[in-house]
Amino acid sequence: QVQLVESGGGLVQPGGSLRLSCAASGSIFNAMGWYRQAPEKQRELVAEITSGGSTNYADSVKGRFTISRDNAKNTLYLQMHSLKPEDTAVYYCNAERSVNKVRYIYWGQGTQVTVSS
Repeated sequence: QVQLVESGGGLVQPGGSLRLSCAASGSIFNAMGWYRQAPEKQRELVAEITSGGSTNYADSVKGRFTISRDNAKNTLYLQMHSLKPEDTAVYYCNAERSVNKVRYIYWGQGTQVTVSS
């Protein structure tokens, strides 16, 4: 069974940094990403990365967040700098793979990031 386990969330002051990790079991995924969801908000894409290293970021985090993956360890990372209160949300790891043009999508349980003074 595929499992995604996030870690690294916590409480940080504005301007601070955190690094989130997502340990994946199973096969190497075609693409992985980070999403976040604040209370009363829809889940939104933060950043994504393909197995080849191509990345895409939400405009709100460009220049502040960096997504990366270690394929040997099957682990995804999100390095977050210059954190703002509006970054407060539950952050979810996402992974997908395609088999014979059938797409499979998986989610982690989420990790809370709170940015507050």
